[in-house]
Amino acid sequence: PSTMRCLGSSVSSMMPAVPPIEGLDRVPFLDSTSIMELTELPRHLIVLGGGYIGLEFCQMFRSFGARVTVVNRDPRLILPEDPDVSAEVEKILKEDGIEILNSTQVTLLERIRADVRVVLETGKGSRKISGSHLLLALGRVPNSDRLDLGAAGVETDPSGFIKVTSKLETNVPDVYAIGDVKGGPAFTHISYDDFRILRENWLNGGNATIEGRPVPNCMFIDPQLATVGLNETEAQKRGIDYRVAKLPMTGVARAQEMSETRGFMKAIVDAKTQQILGCTILGVEGGEIMSMLQIAMMGKLPYPAIKEAIFAHPTLAESLNNLFMTLDPR
Repeated sequence: PSTMRCLGSSVSSMMPAVPPIEGLDRVPFLDSTSIMELTELPRHLIVLGGGYIGLEFCQMFRSFGARVTVVNRDPRLILPEDPDVSAEVEKILKEDGIEILNSTQVTLLERIRADVRVVLETGKGSRKISGSHLLLALGRVPNSDRLDLGAAGVETDPSGFIKVTSKLETNVPDVYAIGDVKGGPAFTHISYDDFRILRENWLNGGNATIEGRPVPNCMFIDPQLATVGLNETEAQKRGIDYRVAKLPMTGVARAQEMSETRGFMKAIVDAKTQQILGCTILGVEGGEIMSMLQIAMMGKLPYPAIKEAIFAHPTLAESLNNLFMTLDPR
């Protein structure tokens, strides 16, 4: 019988990135694991990072009653998303009372009694802020160095991620790597699908690969931000002839009934084939709405089929009628 060897590094194959900031070694700080172990509410939580992890935690602790400041080195939040999405997310967080500092670098960290003082450099000069707790949310890095991969001849990229083929095989025959340790989208559901590929190929004699698989994502802020497929920025970079369907959540009846009308729905469609290329849903239960469009994409349904479909009223699903009607108003 065949033997399957799967590489992973302990329970988690990635760990929070710790940046080279002066004074970091002299102040207490939290990461995405240790912050979940707090037994008291921070008086003022300073979050370093404007990505998915940082924004989920910043809004969560703000909802608990903490004062929250987000320090983001990039010019806008969640840089991989379209600019209008970033702007709307920032608007929502500011409405919740969260301070957002974009294009801001941390130059020094200091311990001042029980607080952490953060020295910042902005486009307008230097600034100092103090907080009771500091959260590092600047991404994650692989801990594959613990595996002694060189002894087996397994290659990694410059960042430490294990190099794999489309079938998840390393450069060493019959040695495979799945999950976060191989790089790519670091989502639990992607790791599950990696296992599906190995199971199909090893146990069922299949030919499954990672090529062409949809990569859905949901950031669990309130309201949710969910994406799958191409966004508008990516479509532009690829030179695709596309159209944009966009609908504010104020135009969704079910959202009005649930008293959460912040955000919008956005879909990218091929101007020639009418195929749905991707969507971004920033709104109540955005992950569920996105998943419906993902199924349509997997089934290669053109957008008119969704536009003319009958959905139960009042549901969030029926908002898809209105979304695609924005492409063909009558």
